[in-house]
This record gives sequence, structure tokens and C-alpha cells, in this order.
Amino acid sequence: MYKTRVTLLCMSRTQAPSRRIGAADIAVIAAFAALIIVLGGVTVPVGSAGVPIVLQNMGVAMAGMILGRRRGGLAVLLFLAVGFLGVPNMAGWTPALTAVAGPTVGYIVGYAVIGFVVGALCDLAPRRPAGVRLAWFTAAGAVGVAISYFCGAVGLTLRTDVDFWSAFVSNGAFLPGDIAKTVVAALVSTAVLRAVPDLDRGRRPRSAQTESREDATADTAPAV
Repeated sequence: MYKTRVTLLCMSRTQAPSRRIGAADIAVIAAFAALIIVLGGVTVPVGSAGVPIVLQNMGVAMAGMILGRRRGGLAVLLFLAVGFLGVPNMAGWTPALTAVAGPTVGYIVGYAVIGFVVGALCDLAPRRPAGVRLAWFTAAGAVGVAISYFCGAVGLTLRTDVDFWSAFVSNGAFLPGDIAKTVVAALVSTAVLRAVPDLDRGRRPRSAQTESREDATADTAPAV
């Protein structure tokens, strides 16, 4: 028992994640920004407002789920930044810059918020049991959907003659698809983190001791 406590104490001190962004982090951030761009290639026009269903918002949620608040949020900001430089990164292969004056500007702002908020929520998720983490990620993704609807409704209100409530309710056409995409994003994200545990390291500065305890518990658990 004493040896286990000493081991946990040492692990909590030596495994405290660094707040620096290293070369590996930059590579992962760039990769997820590229993934979000690629997912924007799938579009299905729907709804009276003309806003298409895309897989891009699923990529934004996955960036937060897998990379956490800091790296996930930066990946989304990088994705938006290249669009403001003229790179075709949005649905239909148009740059984000051209969408600023259109009715979808609110959803673009929502992307930036979602990357950090979903990431922050998923940073708090326990690593075990897997089912709890999956449910946590799904709930975080649902919060991201709500943020998207709110920001999108604000943008529609500012750019069209639609009032806020009508604009918000118009998102109902996207709800079934967004629920499905949120569940898929959570399933994929938890699977990726299990397969590549290194992506999980360095994402939760406050919980190094908790992670050490979870790892120790898993290692000392009797085999079934």
C-alpha cells in the first residue's frame, strides 16, 4: 500500500502535462484543421434558410473531443484562419471570408466557440470507464450543437429579416442529423483515444494525479 501511494505521488509530479505547444502538438493541430476542411466537402442543402447539412461541424466537435480545449480550439481557429486568407475551406469549397457577409456568419463564429467549449468539457471527462466517457463526450457534443444553433440564429437575425426565435426554430430541420453526427463523433473520438493514448496526454493540466490513480487502478484490477 505504501509503495503504491509513493508511486502515485511520483507519477502525479512527473506526469504533470506541460502547457507548451510542441512540434507534435502543432502537427496534430494542423492535421485536424485539414480534416475539418475535408469534411466540409460533404453538403446537403436543406431548410428554408438555405444553410446546408455538412460534416464539418462533426469535425469541429471531434477536434475538441480528441484534442481538448487548447489544441482542439487552436485547430478550429487555424481552420478558420486559412479561410480568411482565401483558402476554400467551407462547405461548397468557398473560403470563410466570403461567408462573413452572408447568413451563415453566425455558424462560423459558433465553430470558434465550439472548439474551445467542447474541448474544455471533454477535458473534464473521466478516462474510465469507457461508457461514462462516451456519454460525457456525447453530452459535450450536444452542448456544441446548442451553441451552433444559438450563434447561427444570431447571424440569421443580423443578416436577414427573420426574428431570432424563428431563426432558432429553423434549426430543427438539422436536429436529427446533428444528433446522429454527435453520437458518431463521440464514438469515433473515444475509439481514437483508446487506440492512440498519446493524444490523451497533456490535455488536462489539473488532473494528472487523477489519471495516475485511474491507471493504477486499472493495472492492479484482478483479471476476469
